[in-house]
Amino acid sequence: MTFFDRLLDVQFSWRDAVDIVVVAIIIYYILTLIRGTRAMQISIGLTLLASTFFVARAFDFPALEVISREILFYLPFAVIVLFQHEIRRALAGMGANPLLALFRRRHSRIPYDEILDACEILSAKKIGALIAVEGAQTLRMYEEAAKPLDGLLTTELLVTIFTPGGPLHDGAVIVRANRVVAAGAFLPLTGGNDPKLAHGTRHRAALGLSEESDALIIVISEENGSIAAASEGALNENLDRLMLLQLMTERFGPAR
Repeated sequence: MTFFDRLLDVQFSWRDAVDIVVVAIIIYYILTLIRGTRAMQISIGLTLLASTFFVARAFDFPALEVISREILFYLPFAVIVLFQHEIRRALAGMGANPLLALFRRRHSRIPYDEILDACEILSAKKIGALIAVEGAQTLRMYEEAAKPLDGLLTTELLVTIFTPGGPLHDGAVIVRANRVVAAGAFLPLTGGNDPKLAHGTRHRAALGLSEESDALIIVISEENGSIAAASEGALNENLDRLMLLQLMTERFGPAR
């Protein structure tokens, strides 16, 4: 019996319809996750590579079928290696489900004005800064490798930390709700090759962490004092106070 004969003998029921709908939702979620990234191009290449097996079976090409079967066997391992970043983001997104959020401990609101005032002061003085504001996904793995602080978040504290010559001005500050929990944190650098990121390691670190978590990372350039913020793998540059406030409100909700 050929491939087309088996295809015609398929019996379709309501369970099959539900199965197709579930698979379609999963595929849609995966495509949404990798849309506009380099992973999309890799996915197309892997799909074409895997399709050779079914083409070989459909047209009865034994040599091509044997080779493509071997490739298909190792394909899952290649997917895990090539898409480890996207897999982490998907799993983290599942953990951030609103239903699961009901069981999390509620934190105090983030004091936006304190952060905004500090950014304006640092920007005016052209003092480089990197501020990671934690979202629903924890940043404890970066906090543990940094200098513990656990101080009340104030404008004066942020400016003091990033003032050149201090022991904590290198690296990033991690903000959790209304507390500065750590300073001097080192963040993962993005693997992207966007030419816009050639102007500083801080920007690459901000974008790298935004690819790994749902945090909002604020960057102050020491070259020109410009303010930027990274979120969900995208870098928003040349921000003013109102634009930065809008980004924080969209990410964490309105201030109380």
